[in-house]
Amino acid sequence: MNVLIVYSHPEPTSLNGAIRDYAVQRLSDAGHQVQVSDLYAMQWKAQLDAADSKARRGDAPFHPSLDSKHAFENGLQSDDIAREQDKLRWADTVILQFPLWWFSMPAILKGWIERVYAYGFAYGVGEYSDERWGDRYGEGMLAGKRAMLVVTTGGWESHYSARGINGPIDDVLFPIQHGILYYPGFDVLPPYVVYRTSRVDDGRFAAIREELGQRLDTLATTAPIAFRPQNAGDYRIPALTLREDVAPGLAGFAAHVA
Repeated sequence: MNVLIVYSHPEPTSLNGAIRDYAVQRLSDAGHQVQVSDLYAMQWKAQLDAADSKARRGDAPFHPSLDSKHAFENGLQSDDIAREQDKLRWADTVILQFPLWWFSMPAILKGWIERVYAYGFAYGVGEYSDERWGDRYGEGMLAGKRAMLVVTTGGWESHYSARGINGPIDDVLFPIQHGILYYPGFDVLPPYVVYRTSRVDDGRFAAIREELGQRLDTLATTAPIAFRPQNAGDYRIPALTLREDVAPGLAGFAAHVA
């Protein structure tokens, strides 16, 4: 299996750095091919702007999606974007690893998504009609690949429980898992989350290695989160709302998981 780890933490000697190194070793020992995009080490440019294209589309004002489409379709993307897209094409499984900062991913990783997920590559693909609304949410350019989050947070597990102050961890991660990974077609595996990172000692880290190791060993067989495909009949098109007979009585994020 080809595994791409997109890693986002500024300190190589951090807990995240140790987890990344362990994951690379475990996957390599199992015979997998591994690439790591270490965004801070790469000094990844986070902002999406006109410099992402080698040649603009005339003298029109910068338009993020239209300029992205023009660059992608005409082979004019900046080299760093094209390289990361090639890694995504190569990968069978993608792992996004990051600390949970302010209920989301670090800005540099969000910038990787915004720039690499070009129009025509990760969105804006497929047929738009009264029967389909593009190839997305279960379909798309990245369909057939798997993805998983490896996340660390300083909060306690109870803080992210069903009645915890921070909200359920599945809700906190929903915009990433459903909106960033499932949208372009990934089968999204349940996340691996390390809580209360300031309390990780040698014994706890040994347990983390064991737990994560089991997750890495079963990347190919773990059942993905059962997000509802957009074009399979559960949603009314083009309104893109669930049919009344689907998940009756449910609303919010939970309604979109079968």
